[in-house]
Parts: sequence; C-alpha cells; structure tokens
Amino acid sequence: MKSEPETVAELVLARWGDHRPGLRFEDQELSHHQVAAGAAARAALLRDLLSARRAPHLGVLLDNTPEYPLWLSAAALAGAAVAGINPTRRGAELARDILHTDCQVLVTERAHLPLLTGLDLPGVRILVTDTAAYDELLAPYAGAAPEPSPAATPAARLLLYFTSGSTGAPKAAVCSQRRLAAAGHSLCTHFGVRPDDVHYVCMPMFHGNAVIADWAPAVAAGAGVALRRRFSASGFLTDVRWFGATYFTYVGRAVQYLLATPARADDRAHPLRLGFGTEAGAVDARRFEERFGVRLVEGYGSSEGGAAIQRSPGTPQGAIGRAAPGDDLAVLDPGTGAECAAAEFGPGGRLLNGDAAIGELVNRGRSPFEGYWRNAAAEAERVRGDGWYWTGDLFYRDAEGYLYFAGRADDRLRVDSENLAAAVIEAILARWEPVVGVAVYAVPDPVAGDQVMAALALRAGVSSFDPLAFAEFLLEQGDLGTKMAPRFVRVLPRLPVTATHKVARGALRREGFRCVGAGAGAGAGAGAGAGVEVGVGATAGVEAGVVWWRPGGGGAYREFTVRDAEGVVGEFRERGREGLLG
Repeated sequence: MKSEPETVAELVLARWGDHRPGLRFEDQELSHHQVAAGAAARAALLRDLLSARRAPHLGVLLDNTPEYPLWLSAAALAGAAVAGINPTRRGAELARDILHTDCQVLVTERAHLPLLTGLDLPGVRILVTDTAAYDELLAPYAGAAPEPSPAATPAARLLLYFTSGSTGAPKAAVCSQRRLAAAGHSLCTHFGVRPDDVHYVCMPMFHGNAVIADWAPAVAAGAGVALRRRFSASGFLTDVRWFGATYFTYVGRAVQYLLATPARADDRAHPLRLGFGTEAGAVDARRFEERFGVRLVEGYGSSEGGAAIQRSPGTPQGAIGRAAPGDDLAVLDPGTGAECAAAEFGPGGRLLNGDAAIGELVNRGRSPFEGYWRNAAAEAERVRGDGWYWTGDLFYRDAEGYLYFAGRADDRLRVDSENLAAAVIEAILARWEPVVGVAVYAVPDPVAGDQVMAALALRAGVSSFDPLAFAEFLLEQGDLGTKMAPRFVRVLPRLPVTATHKVARGALRREGFRCVGAGAGAGAGAGAGAGVEVGVGATAGVEAGVVWWRPGGGGAYREFTVRDAEGVVGEFRERGREGLLG
C-alpha cells in the first residue's frame, strides 16, 4: 500500500498534468497543472533570490489572491518558509514582524505598498505582484521543471504564522512540511474530502486557519480552491454558488455576521455541505444549519499544533469532543498542576462546580508543537519542565471524558471568590434572540476580584435594547449561575474584531465601563445591519454604544450615566484600587 506523501512539495508535484479546475478567483481560473507550473516558476526564482547564508524565509503581505497559494506552493518546492504578514499591522509593529522572521524577500501588492512607506527593512527585497516589473522578473522562469529542492524535506520549515495573542508581540509559530501535509491528510479523512470538492477560502491566509484547515486538505485531496480577497458576509452565498463551493472554514464571529444578513427564500440553494471552524457556539451553529441547511463542525486545535480534540458521533451538545486515541489531554489547575474535578451538571445543563472543574487544557503526551521562531521564553511558557504542552485555553471535562471549551486563560473571571469562564456565559447569552454577537469579559470590582461585563450586538431589525426583556431572559436560564449575570451590558452596533475575526476582547476590557460619555448613545439601537462587510482592519476603533447596569448587582438594568461612572470610580479611589481601571 502506497504511503501518504510526507511533504507539501510532493502534494504540489502530484497535480502536475492534472488539467481539472484547481484555483479560482473572481473571474480567473487556473487548472491544477497551471498552479503546479506557476509554483515551479516561483520556486526557481526564489532559489536565485535567497541567500544561502541566511534563513530561507519570505514574507507574504497579500490579500487572498492567487499569488498567495502560488507562493505557498513555491516555498514548499524550494524548501523555504512563508511568514504570513498581517496587513492590519502598522509602522514599527509591521516592520518588526518582517524583520523578526528574517524575511529575505517580501511579496506584496500595490494596494499594500503604502503600509511599507517609511519602514526601514534592511536586507529585504520587495516584489510587487500586480506590476509589469514582476511579470518581467518571473518570465525567464516560466518553463522551470517542477522538481522539489533537496531542502524540501519533511522536517523543513514551511510556515511561520503569527498567533493573535492579546498580550505582548505576536509569536511566530513554526509549521513544518510534514505537519502541514499530515494535517491536510487528516482532515481529508475526517471530512471525506474528495477531488471534486471545492474549498472556499475566505478567512485571511496569513492566519493558520485558512492554510491548515482549508488550503492544506484541498491540496492533499486534489480538490479545487476558490479564493475571496477578504471575507464578505453579504457576498458569501453569491461566491459559494459562483464557485460551486462545498466546504469552508471560519474563525470567531464570521458565522454571526452571516446570520446577521437578511434571510432570503433561496438561502438553502447552494452546494455547501460542511463548515469547519471554531468559536461559532452551539446556538449559532444550530441557527446556521436551520437557515442554510449546512452542518457546522466545531473543532479545536491550538494554533501552534500542540493539542487537538476529536469530535465523534455521540458528542454531547456544547462539547467539542474527546482526546484522539493515543493522546493524553488533561484539564489541570494552572496554579497547582493538579487535575481538575469532573464537571457536574444541574438542570438545563448548568455547570455546578466551575470553580473545581475549569482549568487549562494540557497535552501530557507527544505534542506536534514545533516551537516559536526565535522566542525561547514563549516556548518555555508553552512546554514546561515535564515536557507537557500547556495550551493557554480553559476547558472542563465531564465524567465520560468529553471536553468543553471555556475560553482563553486570560478570559477567566473571579467573581465573589468564584472562578467563571467567559465562554460559558457567552454561550448562555447567545440564546437571547435579539442578539447576533456576544462578548463577555472581566472588569475590576471596587472591593476585590472582578465583575461581569457583556458587549451585545443586536440583530438587524432590532431597533433598541430592551433592559426588562433581557433581565427576564436571564431569569429563565436554568444554567446561568448566580454570579454569571452581567453587572454591565454594553450595546454596540457591532463587536470589534481582530483581523482574524475573533472578538477583540482586549480593546473592550481596556475601555471597561468607562466608555460611557465618549459619544455614548450614538447608534446604540442600531442592529448589525444588512450586508455586513467584515474585512481586515475591523479593529480601527470600538464604537461607544450605550452601557446599561444593575446598581448593587441586582434588580433591573438602567442606563449607566457619566454621573454613575464617576460614582463607581470614586468607590475604587476610596479603596486605593483606581489604578486597576488603567
């Protein structure tokens, strides 16, 4: 029996001579053979451009255009590595990303050239794809043979992709050809990907999700790839129908933006059969399937590859799945390292012992984590003295071994000496029909610990926030613990998101309840809006919205005024805790 290819270079080479449609973008179409030929030409150019005295790295600062997968494939053939450069980064931060990953070459397009103006990038050659100079540079290599370099080994670095952490500079996680090829094969098997499938890549390709979970299985199966320059909720179904897409991936709030578009009678008229991603939540996954007839599979895999959870038939509602056979995943107390208690559930699925059950997910077995590029301190935080991989993600596990996501470690809240997880509260608040997006985060308490604050984005057509209806909804939720109800509720036209469509909780936490008065009231009743467009750069600012609160933690919600804010800040000042407000 023939073994599976161990390198992405082999997968690219396997498409040579395959004249089926392989790559589509807008009105362009390339066959698999043309993609392999284009990759071979770029790989030959790359070999001439890269210095053997430096790391064989190139940066790619592009939207999702055909040049992106072509350069990924070229790097695989050349035994080089691609650093995905985030176009929402600016100035010194952008220069830092390019220089930190030791890029000898930076591939970009004219639309992003203004980002590079004034940056000092010594030793970096810039190629601008949509120019005549680029075409002239590439022309002599058009007939290059599609032969992998001797450097294109299974262990060769292929990706350097930045994690979207909320603190400190982003870390560049390493992914080898072996790991990316293995991920592609695994997803092909798990989801039954066929050569006649079409993978719709609308998440940004500088992020691991689009490359590892969408592009890699398509390459492994010989399936088609359809690109969207940037994610567009209003253009999603049009694209899916135009490309004949059968599979897509999502991250963060993309599903909520799709649900916020106006419902149409032909919402189920499309070829999609599956969506795979994370952070949609059980409520929105059910709404998505009811409306579009497409099953969403919520998965979990740490960005760095250190741990993964496998979903199987019989997985309870709300659970992600269990450890794959042979894996040793545990939920441990980050302070003591002891294993957390099994989750206990009450009526309505309420988690009764969150304080004892919620901990950090740890891989105590063999981890595929391949490290961070030149960041030993970050590696030491992930892989500790015993060799275990600490994910930085909160989970709880039931008696049958099923694992439930509870948020990032920095999303943990401590309210009245009880530990709570933001993701658990978000899953409950998401059931309220008027909302399309929910983010829960901690704000300091004047005395000790935290208070719960929630940001809500209202659905299109919902004219205003009804505080009484929201309070009544909370009382009806049997699994909402007594400490979980938000003290503060911020109503926004839309949630702020990062370039990878995850909620920018850091921005919300920094503003806390003190956003009141900074334009508060403007747009508070606006819904998510029709034809929601979500592209990179969505975090340019957080709209003020209106803040509501429950004084003393009980009773009805009322609008939080500037005078209220001054009074609360005074409580912090009296107790010497004003510094916690930033």
